[in-house]
Amino acid sequence: MVASDQDFQRKRRLRKGAREVLEPRMEDNMKFAVVEDSVEYRLFLIPDKAGEPEEHTETLQKYIERIMTHFASILVPYIWQNQPFNLKFIPGKGGVPAHMYGMTKFGDNIEDEWFIVYVIKQITKKFPELVARIEDNDGEFLLIEAADFLPKWLDPDNSANRVFFYHGELCIIPVPQKSEAASWIPTTTPTILQALSIIPAHPEEVLASESVRAAVNRRIRGYPEKIQGSLHRAHCFLPAGIVAILKQRPRLVAAGVQAFYLRDPIDLRACRVFKTFLPETRVMTSVTFTKCLYAQLVQQRFVPDRRSGYGLPPPSHPQYRAHELGMKLAHGFEILCSKCSPHFSESRKSLVTTSPLWASFLESLKKNDYFKGLLEGSTQYQERLEMAKNYFQLSVHRPESSLAMSPGEEILTVLQTLLFDVEELKKEEANLPPEDDDQWLELSPEQLDQLLQEAVGEKESQPVAKKEKQSCDLTQVSESMKAFISKVSTHKGAELPRDPSEAPITFDVDSFLNYFDKILGPKPHESESDDLEEEDFECLDSDDDLDLETQEPGSLKGTLDNLKSYMAQMDQELAHTSIGKSFTTRKQVSKETPSQTANNNSDEDSGADDCAVTPVDVDLNLVSNILESYSSQAGLAGPASNLLQSMGVQLPDNTDDRPPSKPVED
Repeated sequence: MVASDQDFQRKRRLRKGAREVLEPRMEDNMKFAVVEDSVEYRLFLIPDKAGEPEEHTETLQKYIERIMTHFASILVPYIWQNQPFNLKFIPGKGGVPAHMYGMTKFGDNIEDEWFIVYVIKQITKKFPELVARIEDNDGEFLLIEAADFLPKWLDPDNSANRVFFYHGELCIIPVPQKSEAASWIPTTTPTILQALSIIPAHPEEVLASESVRAAVNRRIRGYPEKIQGSLHRAHCFLPAGIVAILKQRPRLVAAGVQAFYLRDPIDLRACRVFKTFLPETRVMTSVTFTKCLYAQLVQQRFVPDRRSGYGLPPPSHPQYRAHELGMKLAHGFEILCSKCSPHFSESRKSLVTTSPLWASFLESLKKNDYFKGLLEGSTQYQERLEMAKNYFQLSVHRPESSLAMSPGEEILTVLQTLLFDVEELKKEEANLPPEDDDQWLELSPEQLDQLLQEAVGEKESQPVAKKEKQSCDLTQVSESMKAFISKVSTHKGAELPRDPSEAPITFDVDSFLNYFDKILGPKPHESESDDLEEEDFECLDSDDDLDLETQEPGSLKGTLDNLKSYMAQMDQELAHTSIGKSFTTRKQVSKETPSQTANNNSDEDSGADDCAVTPVDVDLNLVSNILESYSSQAGLAGPASNLLQSMGVQLPDNTDDRPPSKPVED
C-alpha cells in the first residue's frame, strides 16, 4: 500500500471517530454541510448552451421528476434507516452552476449509502447528459473504498472536484505529471465548471482505472436484487393501530425502531402508561425490517414498566421472541407520538394530491408499470398508491423543514383517517407468512474470515479444511520483513511490499559513511568522548558542509574505525548483562585447540577482547517473536497479523495451546 493510500485508509478507520476538517469541495471555498453519517450527492447538467436561469430551473425540475419517476420501482418500497433518497433544485451561486442536490442521513445502516451510490451510477447511465458527484462526511469515500488501487499522486489534499460519475462510470480528473502534459489537464484544483467541460470532452482519459472501478462496483454488486436480501421478516405481537399503520406505510418501522433504540429516561416516562397504543388491542402480525433495524431491536435488553401492561411470557414460550419484539416496537411508536401534540397545526398536514406535480408523477408511474397490472381500487393497488403518495411527499414534493411532519405527527395523522377492525386483524393471524431465519446474527470464525476476505477483494475463498492443512513457509515471514525494512518510508507512511521477492532499494555506503563522518567527526580523539558536541550537529544545517565531494579520503577510514570502536564498547558492556539470554544464538563451530579453549575459559572475565560473543540468529529471532505476538492475539486482529497480511503472508490458526486429550507421562 502506498503512503497516499494510507491517508484514505486512515479516514476509513476514523469513520466513527473524530472528524478531520473537510477539504474545500466546491469552488470559492463552498463546503457541504457536515452531518454525521450522511451522504450528499449533486447532479450537474453538462453545459451545452448559455441559457437564462429560468430555463435552467425548469429544465432541472423536469429532470428531478423524470429521475424520481424512473427509479420509483426500487425507491418506493425501500426501507430507509433515517432519510430517503431525495432531490431538489439548487440555484447557481458563484462558480457553481445550478444543479440537483440531495442529502440522506443513513445512520448505522451503511448499506443505505451504497444503495444511493448504485442509484447515482444508474442515473448517469440512464441520463448521459448528467454528471454526478457524491461524498459523505468522511470526504471522498469512493476513493477510500478503492484506496488499495489508487495512483500514487492522488491523496486527500488534491482530490477535490476530481471524482465524478459519467455515463455510469467512475471518472477521476488527473493532475499534470510532466511539464509536457496535455493542455486540458488543470494545473490546480479544478473548478466545477472546468470539470463539467473536461469530463465530456475527454471521457477516455478521465476514466478511472479498471481496478479502482472494480473496487467500487464490487461494493454495489447485486443491486437491485440485493435489496430483498437485506430484509428480514419476523412475527411481532403488536397493538392493532401499529399493525394498520405499517400495512399502509411500512417505512415507519424504521422510525419506531430508532425511537426505541435511542431512547432516554425522559422518553420512557411516556411509556409508563400507554395512551395511544393500548396493550389490550395486540394481535400477531408479520413485520418487515431491514437486517440492521432487526439487529438493533433484538440486541437491546429492556424490561418494560409494570404499569405499561406490556407483560412478557416466560422465555421458554414458543412466541416469546414475537412478544418481545412487539413490546419494544410499541414503545418506540409510543415515544414518537408522545413528542408531538395531538392538536398540531392543520397547516402542516400537506395534501399530496393538491400539488401540480402529482398528476404527472402518477401518470409516469403508470407508464413505468409501477402498479404491476393491479386492478384500480383493489386493496393492493391502494397500498401501493399510498406508498407512492408518501414517497412523492418525502422525495419529490418536499415541504420546508418548518412545515414537514415529524414521524409522530404522521402516525397520529394516519390514525385519525385510518379505519381498521381488530377482529379482522386477529383472523389474519392464521395466515401469516413464516418468519425468516435469524441465524445470520451469529457468525462463526470461519464465516467471519470469509467475509473479511470478500471485503478485501479475494477472488475465491479456499475451504476452511484446506486452509487448516496448509503449511506456512516461515522463510516467507523473514523475507517479507526484510523487504519491508528496505522500502522507502516518509512522514506519510511506509510502502508495504506485496511480493517478498521484490528487489530492495540500493544503498550508497559511501554517502552513509560521509554522513556519519559529519556526526562523529574526522579525528579519532574527538570521537572518543561519550557526548557529541553541539557543533557536530550544527554542521548539518550548513549547505556547504553537506557537499560530500569536499570530504578528505582519510576521514572515511577514521569514521569507520570509530564506529567499530563504539560497537566494541557496546558489546563489552552488554556481555556482562542478561540481555543476550533473550536472543537465540547460532551454534558456533570452534576452531580453537583444547588448550586455547581452556585458556579462554580461565580468562573469561579479563575484558571484551577475550569474550567470545556468539552471533545472534536474526531470522530465527524475528520469526519467533512474530509467532509469539501472533499467538498472543488469540485469533483476534493485532499488529503481527495486520502487518503480515498487508504483505500477503497468511499464517495458519494457532492450535498449540489446546489442552491435550491425555496427560503426558514423564
